[in-house]
Amino acid sequence: MSESLQQARAEVTALGRAAKSAARTLAQLTTGAKNAALAAMADGLAASRDKLLAANQLDLDAAEANGVTGSLLNRLAINDKRLAGMVQGLRDLIALPDPVGGVVDGWRRPNGLDIRRVRVPLGVVGIIYESRPNVTADAAGLCLKSGNACILRGGKEAINSNLAIREVLAAGCESAGIPAEAIQLVTNITRDSALALMQAEGLIDCLIPRGGRGLIQNL
Repeated sequence: MSESLQQARAEVTALGRAAKSAARTLAQLTTGAKNAALAAMADGLAASRDKLLAANQLDLDAAEANGVTGSLLNRLAINDKRLAGMVQGLRDLIALPDPVGGVVDGWRRPNGLDIRRVRVPLGVVGIIYESRPNVTADAAGLCLKSGNACILRGGKEAINSNLAIREVLAAGCESAGIPAEAIQLVTNITRDSALALMQAEGLIDCLIPRGGRGLIQNL
């Protein structure tokens, strides 16, 4: 095993253990508690405009220096419109029904016993995605609403943006009485970190890869 993979696994293991602990808290949250956290996360993003745009500019400058242009550079950019979309996306989640506890199916046995199939949180959700920093807020919000902790691994080009967004979202969680560890971000930007997530059995309950054919084939 290479030293790079060892380092990536060490980080993912630490994040996974912290997320597992937070997931136990999330699974017990009321709808009101989750919605309060989402509101705090949205307010935090709106209030952190300058911080987020400054972090994003670091990523844009680095990408341009590496020859990134056109649509790829546009995907990476955060502007006022995209920031407003991130904020509104979190607020829209508040209006959605809570998926946890919803009855999917039910029937009665001949002996009179009622059986129901009920939605429950998965636990820890790992998500691998490309260099669109707005996905960081979208994914974190969806996971929280459904009572799941998350470990996010965005594209290396967006690392500064993602770190700043995650910091704001985690602070919003804490302000609402939810562990900041509910939202984790992999800081290792090598390909080994994606592999480490794929191999994190026992720490990640569901892995969602969002990327090219090569990534999917490695699963």
